[in-house]
Amino acid sequence: MSVETPEVQQAADLKGKLKEVFGYGQFRGVQEDIIQNVIAGHNTFVIMPTGAGKSLCYQLPALVLPGTAIVISPLIALMKNQVDQLNAFGVNAQFLNSTLSKSEMNRVKRDVISGEVRLLYVAPESLTKDETIEFLNKATISFVAIDEAHCISEWGHDFRPEYRKIRGIIDNLGSGVPIIALTATATPKVQQDIQKNLQMDDASVFKTSFNRTNLYYEVRPKHNTKKQLIQYVKQRQGQAGIVYCLSRKKVEEIAELLRVNDVRARPYHAGLDPQVRMANQDAFLHEECDVIVATIAFGMGIDKPDVRFVIHYDTPKSIEGYYQETGRGGRDGMDGDCLMFYSYDDIVKLEKFNKDKPVTERDNGKQLLQEMANYADSAVCRRKQLLHYFGEVYATDCGFCDNCRHPRERFEARDEVLLALKAVVQTDERFGLDHIGTVLMGMSNPHVISYAHNQLPIYGQGKGHDAQFWHSLLRQSMLSGLLAKDVENFGVIRITQKGLDFIEKPHSMKLTKDHNYDEEVKEEQQQEDVQHAAGHDETLFEMLKALRKKVANQKNLPPYVLFQDPSLKEMATTFPTRQEELAHISGVGQGKAQKFGEPFLTLIKQYVEDNDITTAADVVVKSAVNKSKIKIYIIQQIDKKMDLEEIASSKGLDMRELMEEIEHICYSGTKLNLGYYINGVLDQSRQEDIYDYFMSASTDNIAVALKELGTDDYTEEDLRLMRIKFLSEVAN
Repeated sequence: MSVETPEVQQAADLKGKLKEVFGYGQFRGVQEDIIQNVIAGHNTFVIMPTGAGKSLCYQLPALVLPGTAIVISPLIALMKNQVDQLNAFGVNAQFLNSTLSKSEMNRVKRDVISGEVRLLYVAPESLTKDETIEFLNKATISFVAIDEAHCISEWGHDFRPEYRKIRGIIDNLGSGVPIIALTATATPKVQQDIQKNLQMDDASVFKTSFNRTNLYYEVRPKHNTKKQLIQYVKQRQGQAGIVYCLSRKKVEEIAELLRVNDVRARPYHAGLDPQVRMANQDAFLHEECDVIVATIAFGMGIDKPDVRFVIHYDTPKSIEGYYQETGRGGRDGMDGDCLMFYSYDDIVKLEKFNKDKPVTERDNGKQLLQEMANYADSAVCRRKQLLHYFGEVYATDCGFCDNCRHPRERFEARDEVLLALKAVVQTDERFGLDHIGTVLMGMSNPHVISYAHNQLPIYGQGKGHDAQFWHSLLRQSMLSGLLAKDVENFGVIRITQKGLDFIEKPHSMKLTKDHNYDEEVKEEQQQEDVQHAAGHDETLFEMLKALRKKVANQKNLPPYVLFQDPSLKEMATTFPTRQEELAHISGVGQGKAQKFGEPFLTLIKQYVEDNDITTAADVVVKSAVNKSKIKIYIIQQIDKKMDLEEIASSKGLDMRELMEEIEHICYSGTKLNLGYYINGVLDQSRQEDIYDYFMSASTDNIAVALKELGTDDYTEEDLRLMRIKFLSEVAN
């Protein structure tokens, strides 16, 4: 009869607990080894990609060990989500943060001291308070888990100074409290910094591959971004997705844009009322909305396995952030699409945000942004670049990213690579890409002169190429293993043995040309211009013109009052068949769609049916109705018959700016009664002359009207006021 060893029994007990509490039959990857290590009381350092099951590595030990596990977590949203999930599993987990009232805090503390609470989530700031330390010293602490441990490192993408105090705080909890530190994004430099700061050089390190094989990576230039966004999301109708933006304002704007384009979307950012923010997060988790538009605050620790796409509407601040955020897609193992819209202007903007930070943080931020720009610009396999950044070698191209699917031109670079490697050696392996490129191009600056690098044999030997060429070549040489980043010295590159062998015996080296997004956008624009020139259905356009003339005659109105030619051309391009689609055609608006739209929609529907046309409604990006505060104010004051000069003055506008605002309001289909004001500046006879002119004219262009009516008798402002009155009465 076989006798079970304690180790076998413990493994069986852990699997039983895994099934009983979390419903899983098996551990994933090295989860079980990590959990065993924590239970044994050893310090543990876990580097595991987003979605690989890091949380379980401290949640399960907390259920097995006596006492309460302290989980240090950077975000309130993350705490709430994880506590809610654990409570749903029947686990007594609580959090201690600023959202709790004094009585709620006291209740949580009592429950922890009595041993009822298995996991207590706290923010690092809370731990610095004497009262928190005093309370924790009364409790039995099983271990401390530090989630998002990369926040410790000033070399990381999300450095938080309070995280660097954690080691001292843990020491105050008594000797021998084990630590488990976890992160999904740590370069070799950041890993080293985390272990050093937490005094965990002796820790057991568990590092799994950063490769998320089911994620498709794609970068597109920022061009017609809103249109591209709508088309992309519409193609994935009903699927769960996250859209990341850099600012709260942009989050609100994009969420509204998606909503008016019939996408169930909600915003999420720190500026929202906490109840609204949590309600939006819950709506996303419970499938009451499909898309969440968020700042980077969203998603840390959020366990939604079926996110099918992650879009970065703005360029992220770092590759770590990008990797972590894209990692929220496809956690169920099914494909996830990751799209980033890139513009170097975003990089410049982000650099400006860093300008007031301490020097080290600012320089580090600049380096991270440059890495992000390099990733976007490079035409090398995206997966290979990402894994290399985190210190992992990926030998082949993945075949599952935009650069692999649409490869760019390759060129022979043996001689240039040789020059670059020699430059690294001759400058004593103490510098970064910028300096090496400067030396190769033979450019002079104080740095080059102070090191006498303008005296080196290699100086100026690469002046036939620009800085972008050399930077790209040096980066691709790193990907090929000829060069490597110096972990000890941030930003410095050094030569590898493979690189030295190449210098000794050079061989053919094929490299890939970087993307030139400016050129790509230019080509795309030219194609669009050609399509636009002949983009509408000429037959339908002529039919719509004939109908416009017929309806205008029936209503005794000039044809342009109904719809102008550009509006008819757009109708003949996108084939609107519903009133709401027609209202979003440029120059139409809700008012005109209701007043004149029916016969035009009937004609388009019939034409679409007769010619078996698939309508292109999905390419029309509906604009969010901009009833800004100033527009609402203007409408309200005009209703009260307030003098226009007073309205302008109260909002700090000149009359020209006010007139533009009023015209926008009028063209969006809102009826404005300016008679009270116009009667004070134009007599009845002159009003009738202008009114009659617009009634018989073929266009409402003001320059044409001034030429026709004469500048001696009328000013531009007179005609603009009367045009608003005319359109309000006959068109809106």
